[in-house]
Amino acid sequence: MRRIIVFVLLLVFVTVFLVSAWNLGAYLLEAWHNHSMYVDLANRVESTGGDEPPVYYTKPFVPSRPTNPGDPTDPTDPTDPTIIPEYAQLYLENPDMVGWIELEGTKLNYPVMQTPDRENYYLKRDFYGNYSSRGCIYADENCDVFTPSDNVTIYGHNMYDGSMFTALLRYHSKTFLENNPYIIFNTLLERRTYEVIAVFTTTASVGEGFRYHTFIDADSEEEFNDFVRTCKRLSLHDIEATAEYGDKLITLSTCEYTQTNGRFVVVARLVRTEEQTNTDPQP
Repeated sequence: MRRIIVFVLLLVFVTVFLVSAWNLGAYLLEAWHNHSMYVDLANRVESTGGDEPPVYYTKPFVPSRPTNPGDPTDPTDPTDPTIIPEYAQLYLENPDMVGWIELEGTKLNYPVMQTPDRENYYLKRDFYGNYSSRGCIYADENCDVFTPSDNVTIYGHNMYDGSMFTALLRYHSKTFLENNPYIIFNTLLERRTYEVIAVFTTTASVGEGFRYHTFIDADSEEEFNDFVRTCKRLSLHDIEATAEYGDKLITLSTCEYTQTNGRFVVVARLVRTEEQTNTDPQP
C-alpha cells in the first residue's frame, strides 16, 4: 500500500511539474513573439520615409466613400484628413488602429487600437487579431479619440515582463515623474503631447473606488472640475500641473496588485498638438 501511495504522489508531482513547465514555456514563447511583433511595428514606424503617397482616413465608413479605407489608389475625397506618414501602412493593415502612445525611455511604445462596436475587443488580442494574454493598448470604445472627448481613457495590461502599460507604474516614483512629465499620444491625424497632472491607485470592484473611466464629456464646467479635483485629491504626488475646463485629458489605466481589482491610473492634459497636413493632394 505504501508503495502505491508513493507512486501516486510521484505521478502527481511529475504531472504538476510538466504542466507548470508547459505553461511557463507557453508564456515565454508568447512573450518573445509579442516582443518581436511590437518591436517590428515600432521599427517600421521609425524607419518610414517621406516619399510614400498620402493615405486618407475614411473610417467610420460613409456610403458615398470607397469601401476600401485608406487605399491611396482609391478615388478618395481629397478633403479627407491625411494620416501621419509613419502610421499609414499600419493603418492599411489594421484600420482599428487610431494612434500611437510612447513614454520616452521605457518599453511603452505601442499602437493604440479602438473598436467602438466591439467592447474590449483587444483585451486579449494582438495587433493582428490573434489571441494574446498581453492584448493591445486600446482606447475605451465610448471615447472620441480624434475630436477629442474631454477625456479619453486608454487601457493596457500590467505584465510581469515589463511590456504594455507596466511602465506606468514607474510613476510611483516622484523622481521619475519629475524627469518624465510628458507622454506622447499621437492619433493617426495629429501629434499630441500630454502633461501628467495626477497619478493614483483605486479599485475597480463594483460599488467601490473611483469610476474614472465613466467620465468622457463634461456636461458642465463643474463636472469637469469635480473630475480633476478628485484625481488631484487621490494623487500619490503633489503635482503643480493641473487642468482647467476646456482642456482635453487622457486617462491611462492598468492593473495593480496591492488591492483587490486594483488599478494604477495616470491622468494627463493635452499641452501641444501638431496636425498632419497634406502637401500632395490626390488629383
